[in-house]
Amino acid sequence: MAASKGIERYTIPVGPIHPALKEPIRLDLGIDGEEIVDVDVIVGQVHRGIEWLGMNRNNPVQNIYIAERVCGICNICHPFAYIMAVEQAAGITPPERAEYIRTIIAEMERIHSHLLWAGVAAHEIGFDTVFYLVWRVREEIMDLIEYVTGNRVTKAMFQIGGVRRDITEEQFPRIRKSLDYYKSILNQLKTVFLDDRMIQMRTRNVGVLKAEDALKFLAVGPTARASGVTKDVRQDQAYGAYADMDIRAITPDVLTGTIIGDVYDRIIVRLLEVKQSIEIIEQCLDKMPSGTILVEPKIAKLLAMLKKAEGEGVGRAEAPRGEVIHYVRLEAERETLAAWKIRAPTYTNLMSIPTILKGGQIADVPIAFGSIDPCMSCTNRAIVVDRKTNKKSMLTYEELHELSIEKTRRLKAEFDR
Repeated sequence: MAASKGIERYTIPVGPIHPALKEPIRLDLGIDGEEIVDVDVIVGQVHRGIEWLGMNRNNPVQNIYIAERVCGICNICHPFAYIMAVEQAAGITPPERAEYIRTIIAEMERIHSHLLWAGVAAHEIGFDTVFYLVWRVREEIMDLIEYVTGNRVTKAMFQIGGVRRDITEEQFPRIRKSLDYYKSILNQLKTVFLDDRMIQMRTRNVGVLKAEDALKFLAVGPTARASGVTKDVRQDQAYGAYADMDIRAITPDVLTGTIIGDVYDRIIVRLLEVKQSIEIIEQCLDKMPSGTILVEPKIAKLLAMLKKAEGEGVGRAEAPRGEVIHYVRLEAERETLAAWKIRAPTYTNLMSIPTILKGGQIADVPIAFGSIDPCMSCTNRAIVVDRKTNKKSMLTYEELHELSIEKTRRLKAEFDR
């Protein structure tokens, strides 16, 4: 490539298999010495056909458990958005108590997700002592999630028209005990992350995304809020029990008085959101209404209701990574969904990656890229590119299905030989 300042420019690939990237994605980086001057983000290394399953093999209730598996970390916000979409399409209003329980579980997920990210972020800059510390701290919320739902990961708590299990007053003391633990340790986490000189040197003025760029590229979640964009679905279009809470989108100037929009600011936002989640859960416990937790507890009757329903619905939820959207369409006398479309937060946050990485150093790529908390499994769509014309086209579900069958047969034939 053309030389600049006496240094020849090169393009180096990072991924799709790379120790710094925990999920398959490829970044083609144009470099001038150590400086990144160009970025090409290449996705599409993983596609699981979840939407196809939902429209061709499963009924709306079975899809709840598929939605939980869109993302292992965000396994509450996806079914949350999905059931809200189905309820809107079918004209179902869940009980108020169920809304509070949903909100409690969603905020537990936010705590564990942000702590998970904080540990991974420490690992990306080579600070494994902090990584082990944060993940040890995270175990408390994982134990609490298991206590309340029965599982550490996929919780199976949500149902169309409510929740499958109650949170009783007998469980409140155990929940409050965990919340008190996190309140007692928050200052330590802030000190470890925000006062440590090494972390400041590795994150300050690294991966900067200005507010105008965050708006331009439709950034969501902590990525947007760290740039000063006060965007939060819980605040802007309250759902669940959030309408009864005083939710405010958190920006880093609350703590520092300034907004740079760098990796350091994204750390601040996530740590402060852990504190906010604790307060939301406490409010839910204090205001928990009485009553039922399901509109229709009998699955057969619920499925009959959904089979008669006809309409469209959109569910929006504030996932730990940002806004997640599920769109569904129900058609009368059809047992499966007529349409199901998912838009995960990483899908939009990836648009900011070239801006975040350009002008930075190669050594900063892992933490700068990781600062958006990317999840490729819930983002990817399959695209075919004709290298001769550079024309792109989307693969249909039928085409994907046929290709998967063809590949399975080919692999089986090779194995049999």
